[in-house]
Amino acid sequence: MESKQWDVRIFISEDDNDDVTTAKAVLMTSSGERYESVAYARRNPDDPPVPSIGDELAAGRALYELAGKLMRDGAEDVAELAEHASGAW
Repeated sequence: MESKQWDVRIFISEDDNDDVTTAKAVLMTSSGERYESVAYARRNPDDPPVPSIGDELAAGRALYELAGKLMRDGAEDVAELAEHASGAW
Protein backbone atom coordinates (compact mmCIF):
# COMPACT_ATOMS: atom_id res chain seq x y z
CA MET A 1 0.00 0.00 0.00
CA GLU A 2 1.31 3.41 -0.93
CA SER A 3 1.62 6.03 1.78
CA LYS A 4 1.44 9.75 1.09
CA GLN A 5 1.91 12.85 3.17
CA TRP A 6 0.26 16.18 2.54
CA ASP A 7 1.44 19.13 4.55
CA VAL A 8 -0.78 22.04 5.56
CA ARG A 9 0.79 25.23 6.86
CA ILE A 10 -1.26 27.95 8.48
CA PHE A 11 0.08 31.49 8.54
CA ILE A 12 -1.62 33.82 11.03
CA SER A 13 -1.29 37.57 11.33
CA GLU A 14 -3.12 40.23 13.31
CA ASP A 15 -3.54 43.91 12.63
CA ASP A 16 -1.96 46.45 14.99
CA ASN A 17 -5.12 46.79 17.12
CA ASP A 18 -5.90 43.05 17.36
CA ASP A 19 -9.19 43.81 15.59
CA VAL A 20 -8.71 41.55 12.55
CA THR A 21 -6.90 38.23 12.36
CA THR A 22 -5.96 36.78 8.99
CA ALA A 23 -5.17 33.11 8.45
CA LYS A 24 -3.82 31.62 5.25
CA ALA A 25 -3.89 27.84 4.93
CA VAL A 26 -1.62 26.32 2.30
CA LEU A 27 -1.74 22.64 1.36
CA MET A 28 1.00 21.02 -0.71
CA THR A 29 0.18 17.57 -2.06
CA SER A 30 2.84 14.94 -2.57
CA SER A 31 2.52 15.52 -6.34
CA GLY A 32 3.28 19.23 -5.90
CA GLU A 33 -0.26 20.55 -6.28
CA ARG A 34 -0.94 23.63 -4.15
CA TYR A 35 -4.22 24.65 -2.54
CA GLU A 36 -4.57 27.93 -0.68
CA SER A 37 -7.35 29.66 1.23
CA VAL A 38 -7.54 32.85 3.27
CA ALA A 39 -10.02 33.67 6.02
CA TYR A 40 -10.55 36.34 8.65
CA ALA A 41 -11.82 36.83 12.17
CA ARG A 42 -12.95 40.25 13.34
CA ARG A 43 -13.17 41.22 16.98
CA ASN A 44 -16.26 42.98 18.21
CA PRO A 45 -15.07 46.44 19.36
CA ASP A 46 -16.88 45.92 22.68
CA ASP A 47 -14.91 42.73 23.44
CA PRO A 48 -11.45 42.66 25.02
CA PRO A 49 -8.61 41.60 22.71
CA VAL A 50 -7.88 37.88 23.07
CA PRO A 51 -5.61 37.03 20.14
CA SER A 52 -5.89 33.25 20.56
CA ILE A 53 -9.63 33.40 19.85
CA GLY A 54 -9.06 35.24 16.59
CA ASP A 55 -6.33 32.75 15.68
CA GLU A 56 -8.64 29.79 16.24
CA LEU A 57 -11.57 31.29 14.35
CA ALA A 58 -9.55 32.51 11.37
CA ALA A 59 -7.57 29.26 11.10
CA GLY A 60 -10.73 27.16 11.37
CA ARG A 61 -12.42 29.19 8.66
CA ALA A 62 -9.37 28.90 6.37
CA LEU A 63 -9.27 25.13 6.87
CA TYR A 64 -13.02 24.88 6.24
CA GLU A 65 -12.61 26.74 2.94
CA LEU A 66 -9.63 24.56 2.05
CA ALA A 67 -11.71 21.43 2.71
CA GLY A 68 -14.41 22.78 0.40
CA LYS A 69 -11.88 23.26 -2.40
CA LEU A 70 -10.63 19.70 -1.99
CA MET A 71 -14.18 18.32 -1.98
CA ARG A 72 -15.11 20.28 -5.13
CA ASP A 73 -11.98 19.13 -6.98
CA GLY A 74 -12.59 15.53 -5.96
CA ALA A 75 -16.22 15.68 -7.09
CA GLU A 76 -15.19 17.22 -10.42
CA ASP A 77 -12.61 14.46 -10.93
CA VAL A 78 -15.21 11.77 -10.22
CA ALA A 79 -17.66 13.39 -12.64
CA GLU A 80 -14.99 13.60 -15.32
CA LEU A 81 -14.06 9.95 -14.90
CA ALA A 82 -17.71 8.94 -15.04
CA GLU A 83 -18.18 10.95 -18.23
CA HIS A 84 -15.20 9.27 -19.87
CA ALA A 85 -16.34 5.84 -18.75
CA SER A 86 -19.87 6.32 -20.12
CA GLY A 87 -18.49 7.57 -23.43
CA ALA A 88 -16.44 4.40 -23.85
CA TRP A 89 -19.52 2.20 -24.22
